Amino acid sequence: MELQLLKNRFGIIGNAPALNHALNVAAQVANTDLSVLINGESGVGKEVFSQIIHALSSRKHNSFIAVNCGAIPEGTIDSELFGHEKGSFTGAVENRKGYFETVNGGTIFLDEIGEMPLGTQARLLRVLETGEYIRVGSSKVQKTDVRVIAATNKDLLEFTHKGKFREDLYYRLNTVPIRVPALRDRKDDIILLFRKFATDFAEKYKTTPVQLSDEAKTMMTQYPWPGNVRELKNIAEQISVLSKNKQIDATALDGFLPEMHNNKLPALSTGPGAVSQAEFANEREILYKLFFDMKKDVNELKKMFFEIVQHPGMNSHVPVYTGPNYQEINQDHPSEETTTISKSNLATPVAPLLIRKEQNTSEISVHEDVEESLSIIDKEKELIVKALKKHRGKRKDAALDLGISERTLYRKLKEYDIEHL
Repeated sequence: MELQLLKNRFGIIGNAPALNHALNVAAQVANTDLSVLINGESGVGKEVFSQIIHALSSRKHNSFIAVNCGAIPEGTIDSELFGHEKGSFTGAVENRKGYFETVNGGTIFLDEIGEMPLGTQARLLRVLETGEYIRVGSSKVQKTDVRVIAATNKDLLEFTHKGKFREDLYYRLNTVPIRVPALRDRKDDIILLFRKFATDFAEKYKTTPVQLSDEAKTMMTQYPWPGNVRELKNIAEQISVLSKNKQIDATALDGFLPEMHNNKLPALSTGPGAVSQAEFANEREILYKLFFDMKKDVNELKKMFFEIVQHPGMNSHVPVYTGPNYQEINQDHPSEETTTISKSNLATPVAPLLIRKEQNTSEISVHEDVEESLSIIDKEKELIVKALKKHRGKRKDAALDLGISERTLYRKLKEYDIEHL
């Protein structure tokens, strides 16, 4: 199919070379039964490519289903994909067909394939290699003829090195790779997409389409668009609904773009073992919460210290420090009484302050600060433990409190070898 006709049929806007190449590959591979792995950041439109492949294939008159592997709990994903027998687990009150059975003859799109548990990956590999699967709780082998298209915003090859993804499944899925470019790599397409979205929302809300000034267009192309096309569409809708003036200049646009575009963050390392931009974004929220809790605890500790300074008689109630540095300090100052101010119930351990009380005086002076661990991994682990204790081991509530998904929390529990509380 001619490229422009393909774009018109599926509503694809843009002329970036990387986008055109991805569309050409999708069109060429569509009429085969090869497995396809679509790579790209969140929000670039990976599902549209899966729909293109299905619509141009010989399976176009059969079923198509999109499954978000990251949104299905680990305990039920096998049942969702392969079905289960009555009584195979608690709640299995009847036989149930899985997606691979109901979509037989069609196409299944597995989004966020990197979040799939290792056990399910082994089952999926068998389906890809032999077309066979077994329902949960059954011993009967069943056959299916389903084309699998997978998508991910993770570096699956790096995941295989870390043992988080099966290497044999990676190469089985990656028969034909398609890379969907990020919006920041399609700068010439940004204004075209915005104009299309603005026109669509003007029709939807019965208003006049908004237009950008030259300065606003420049600001649009310079913004990094971490949410890609999805974020651009949201911004276009906000402007269409909330802006009273339909001529948008740079000042007006600045009120709609997130403050992120003003940040001058250091570039992340791209060397071996470096954290990818996507992984950094997923962990950023939990780190922010960690640092805020640390600041709160330090302020409480300072308050305790000043109360003791103002009321020397309170020293008798302050616990004596018996940690590893206590003996060393006594050797340096054998004639001094060493006392520690600590807070045993802090969520994040804070370095204890050692204070010295001179003999025959009531004056208290700061003696030494013991350096605390600054490891982000240690702090993240401690915060996760705190959240689990707070919610009495309920992972769902703990994940909500931490600002992460339940699946991400489960992955962290396994990564840090944290026992379920």
